[in-house]
Amino acid sequence: MTTNGPVDLVRLADDENAVVVRVTGPTTVNGPFWDGCFEADITVTSGFANGRLAEVCLLPEDLDDWEAALDRLSAGQEVEWMDDGRNPEIRIAPQGPYGTPHGPLDAIEVTVRDAAASLTSATVLVRLPDGWIDAQRRQLARVRTVWPWEPR
Repeated sequence: MTTNGPVDLVRLADDENAVVVRVTGPTTVNGPFWDGCFEADITVTSGFANGRLAEVCLLPEDLDDWEAALDRLSAGQEVEWMDDGRNPEIRIAPQGPYGTPHGPLDAIEVTVRDAAASLTSATVLVRLPDGWIDAQRRQLARVRTVWPWEPR
């Protein structure tokens, strides 16, 4: 599978709030050859605030860590992803069922914290339908298919 455009690795969104990690492709900062980093943008949108962090470097191990985070989320645990100080940290905390006019949805609190550069953070509550973790797994698989990691 090939693509000319970006691929969402993470898309946590409802009608009001969203956190998206969009992989734009392998970086070629040091020349025309891939240096092992995937360039990504992180956006947080809500009715109150909007923010975007560009040129985040995702390493293949960050994708592995996201997969492990999804395993912990499926067990109802809170996760911190990319908390190594190199990139903005994303914390996801399950909040349990959240009532809506259409019935209860899973709710999560997502915090994006950019301690490395802007010292800014944003937290949004996102209400997600059943199966949202499986949807995240499919997005991860798509990123890995579109841009397979090939060690030098």
